[in-house]
Amino acid sequence: MTNEKILVIDDESGIRSSLKGILEDEGFTVKTTDTGEKGLELLKTENFDLILLDIWLPEMNGIDILEKIKGQRENVQVVMITGHGTVESAVKATKLGAFNFLEKPLSLEKVLLTTKNALRQKKLEEENLHLQAKVRARYHLVGKSPAIQKLRKEIKTVAPSNGRVLIQGEAGSGKEMVARLIHQNSTRQSKLFVQVNSAAIPDDLLEDELFGHVMDAFPKAEEDKKGKMLMADGGTLFLDGIEEMSLKTQTKLVKAIEEGKYEPLGSSESVSIDVRFIASTQKDLRKLTTLKKFREDLFFKLNVIPMSIPPLRERKEDIPLLINYFLKYFALETGKRKKTMSEKAMQAFMNYSWQGNVSELINVIERFVIMIPAEKIEASHLYLLVEPRESQFSRGLDDKLPLKEAREHFDQQYIHNALVKNDWNLQKTAKDLKLEGSTLEANIRRLSIRFLG
Repeated sequence: MTNEKILVIDDESGIRSSLKGILEDEGFTVKTTDTGEKGLELLKTENFDLILLDIWLPEMNGIDILEKIKGQRENVQVVMITGHGTVESAVKATKLGAFNFLEKPLSLEKVLLTTKNALRQKKLEEENLHLQAKVRARYHLVGKSPAIQKLRKEIKTVAPSNGRVLIQGEAGSGKEMVARLIHQNSTRQSKLFVQVNSAAIPDDLLEDELFGHVMDAFPKAEEDKKGKMLMADGGTLFLDGIEEMSLKTQTKLVKAIEEGKYEPLGSSESVSIDVRFIASTQKDLRKLTTLKKFREDLFFKLNVIPMSIPPLRERKEDIPLLINYFLKYFALETGKRKKTMSEKAMQAFMNYSWQGNVSELINVIERFVIMIPAEKIEASHLYLLVEPRESQFSRGLDDKLPLKEAREHFDQQYIHNALVKNDWNLQKTAKDLKLEGSTLEANIRRLSIRFLG
């Protein structure tokens, strides 16, 4: 039995009765009314997850009612019911915030499909808002280094504007965190923060993910799909890993930024949007533009406000603060007693190169909180958490490996052992190995040597 409540507003008693019966059979709680005014009165005292709203009503029309509903209860989903010849009005309603529309005569299958999709979308939006609250705690900008203080000032200055932002930084340095902080401190904070990871979505699907499609746009398009661009309307769209976006999709993105509208796949109707764009990259986009691998016009449009995040190795004074913050955070989240870290263990963390930056550090702290029963983290615990892919080499090398790979495995094990012996002190390790410090760091990066997962 579902708890979702649905309100049907339609002046035709037959449609009200049919929809009530169909939806109650699916386990929904349903109320009906014949005018928009009565529906608005119900909204003052009751919460509804979904409203099925007829466009043609006896007094105030459905479009005006929709605007009032969104003014009263912004998070409620609304599906418009339209008669023949009023599809244009339904499209207009969709632009005003309606999730979708149903055309008369109503199809049982379409009613149920649209209802479930609308409720699923509402749940996703609520989860997004919940996630934002959780993210505020987890991705708090911790640190006292000059670089972090400068970044805080930049966020405070940039956030209230609608200027497009391009964030550059290494993997795990906190690009998503900065994007979220900009959104959370902007005038759009009550709207959605929508993220699209260009590197994680295949080229042939990314355009559909961003812009959505209309029914029958391609063989498997059995219904309209709301793209991330429209989901972010009024809020912020974060384009993570923008350098991975295909030139074709970049072209369509340029047009959407320029005109504030776009056409979903398979549609000739433009959809207007009010979106703040924030993009991130690990690469030098200027260089990619000269190589014709990134559109120059898109680079200039996104690079209105450039921001750069320093890697953790350049702000090591922040490491103890990050450790203490996340030891407390994960203790609260997992319900465990807060742990402390010994001076020797802390020094090992300070010495480590942190190739994965803050993200790697956060993962390590979470693992410590979960796996170590003691209340104090000692240096001895570091050796218990050597990555499996590294510790496997301590059993000896496979004599069937190619020579180059065997050499890499030997170098990895040998350097790793030297680092462990010196508590991850790079200067001491380099001296033992008779290497320059920069050469040792280069080898650590090349061989992906990490003391924990």
